Amino acid sequence: MALDPLLIGVIACPVDRLPLQYFEADGLLYNPRLKRTYRIEGAIPVLMPDEATELTDAEAQVLDAKVAAGEARQTGGAATDRPAGR
Repeated sequence: MALDPLLIGVIACPVDRLPLQYFEADGLLYNPRLKRTYRIEGAIPVLMPDEATELTDAEAQVLDAKVAAGEARQTGGAATDRPAGR
């Protein structure tokens, strides 16, 4: 099941607070900087750091190639120009 477009526009990695790559077909969100994925269960992203899957370099390279091929969509990520708490 696909994520809501509004959610895609604001979702970010809970660890580094930067955008993720969204693989709709695979049902996962990918952080290429930290080489970890977050699963999506029933259109709900599981963004708990202890639930993330750490990738090997080879696994990360496969996803990086998919990103380069346009098979992923970048999430909006956290807004950096707003004061904390707003």
